Amino acid sequence: MNLRNTWRAAAGAACAAAVGLTAALASAPAAAADDGSTSLAEVLASDGDTFDRNWYDYDILDQAVVAVLDAKPDSPVAVLADGDTALTAFLPNDRAFQLLAFDLTHRWERSEKKVLDRLTGAVGIDAVEQVLLYHVVPGATITAKQALRSDDAVLTTAQGATFRVDVLSRRIPLVRLVDQDRNDFNPFLVRTKLDLNKGNPQIAHGISAVLRPLDL
Repeated sequence: MNLRNTWRAAAGAACAAAVGLTAALASAPAAAADDGSTSLAEVLASDGDTFDRNWYDYDILDQAVVAVLDAKPDSPVAVLADGDTALTAFLPNDRAFQLLAFDLTHRWERSEKKVLDRLTGAVGIDAVEQVLLYHVVPGATITAKQALRSDDAVLTTAQGATFRVDVLSRRIPLVRLVDQDRNDFNPFLVRTKLDLNKGNPQIAHGISAVLRPLDL
């Protein structure tokens, strides 16, 4: 079975397991110390809600969320637009998705739109949905400071699978997220993209690669 078919098959199984997840996420409590209500969807769309030529922002991620919700309006991904629901998201930048598309399809796309089209065409919208949910940890607003104190913590995602926090250095700081793919590079937190949307129940941290919810 090739990589694309593996992702499609895994997405089908995960979708069946995700029934009822939307209600569970909606009931997750907001963190008491975070009084704002700005959602991560608002943050992602703040630079114009469109593709551009900057490979180090989050346009592909933003448009992937839109594509999933267009195809599946009841998807749990919609929690990213509910600013009162506490969660922590780990955000791969556009370059990370470009590298994922190349890894899966062996085609190097030179525009952000083509990268997203290539990914959705290769693995299907259900797999894209599962990858997005694997980047969301519901029910907790985890700051970068807390993450640095959480070496070896195992986080359960909205997709259902887990990843591990590997703190390599608290001084630098240097934090790696160890996902379910044992044969590929694990992403690092991007030090210049930490605590995005801090002060709100939904917080995010940029990462250098796409987390993978299964071993390819």
